[in-house]
Amino acid sequence: MTLFRRLAVGVCSLGRCKLNGVFLARQCELPAKNISVFNRNKCFIRGFCAAPTQDAVEVDINRLEGEDHGIVEVLMRRERARNSLGHVFVAQMRELVSGLRHDTGVRVVIFRSLVPGVFCAGADLKERAQMSNSEAEHFVHGLRSLMNEIAALPMPTIAALDGFALGGGLELALACDLRTAAHTAQMGLIETTRGLLPGAGGSQRLPRAVGFAVAKELIFTGRRVGGEQALHLGLVNHAVPQNKSGDAAYREALNLAQEILPQAPFAVRMAKDAMNRGIEVDIASGMAIEGMCYARVIPTQDRQEGMAAFIEKRQPKYTGE
Repeated sequence: MTLFRRLAVGVCSLGRCKLNGVFLARQCELPAKNISVFNRNKCFIRGFCAAPTQDAVEVDINRLEGEDHGIVEVLMRRERARNSLGHVFVAQMRELVSGLRHDTGVRVVIFRSLVPGVFCAGADLKERAQMSNSEAEHFVHGLRSLMNEIAALPMPTIAALDGFALGGGLELALACDLRTAAHTAQMGLIETTRGLLPGAGGSQRLPRAVGFAVAKELIFTGRRVGGEQALHLGLVNHAVPQNKSGDAAYREALNLAQEILPQAPFAVRMAKDAMNRGIEVDIASGMAIEGMCYARVIPTQDRQEGMAAFIEKRQPKYTGE
């Protein structure tokens, strides 16, 4: 038996997709010295037998507890590359997002960076320069798919912009439902300054956020805007002065998540579904979508709890059922 087969047989089931030498392994149990494990039993293996260090974890997850139970943070931590969208980063982000999609215990997700002064710097140009034209097109197609998966998460999502969000970094933020920004943050779809156009949803989501004419101006010029101007344009929901610890936008996002948290989770999910689907169709079709979503809420225990709490003059205790 070859060395590779001895390493592979009986250890774990590898996914069929190889990303730049990285194989995605699902539900594997390997010695800690061989892998970097995050999000319980999800792991990534670099090459066939190399032993990645903790630095291999570029995207992580943090589930808040206590009164904030139900809030989950997606932590971007690729410090040396300013959270640029490389193969490993994208693969790990996709795996976490896939897990969150089916987790009914998650009520709000906050996307934040652990890298000071940056949310996400966009494309990993060093990796991109080594790709052929077809490889680059395939990779961007996968990146667009990831942003669609983030946008399709059933629970509310919030992007906390405490620093630069450029190109694909802003596209990631645009895939979220809500955005908070520090005044010092800089954001923009700067692809035209690099001979490209936004390829991960930016050309479609920015007009829906700020309007057609403003989006064209921002994309045509590749202009960057700060947090206060972004608020004025409607690009972010809240803009706050940066604090000494450099996480003012995250603190604002957490406040917003805490305001969403007590609401009936299934009703919130159905409201998101109604709005997301309704905005893409004419008003009559949108009304029909609203009616279908409303019908799904009627038989829930949460609706009965909400009515009982109102009559009894107390705070409701929602379970998501």
